[in-house]
Amino acid sequence: MFGIGVPELIIILIIGLIVFGPGKLPELGRSLGKTIREFRKVSNGIMDDEPVEKSAKKLEASTGVEKVDETAESSSMVDDNNKQ
Repeated sequence: MFGIGVPELIIILIIGLIVFGPGKLPELGRSLGKTIREFRKVSNGIMDDEPVEKSAKKLEASTGVEKVDETAESSSMVDDNNKQ
């Protein structure tokens, strides 16, 4: 993924051991693992937002209210400004 091989990983672990010491290194590893796990959970949650869009479309259909096209609105504002 990042092109990190075994020698690079060993060097990183040795530097981490020297800087943080043997007592803090497991704690830092746990914190890093929790951070990565939360990041994956959030990114998977974003990917699962498709059902929300389907629900919004159903709600629009049942209420008769359509979504406003913001691009058309902003382009007409630009045209109005050019006319003045």
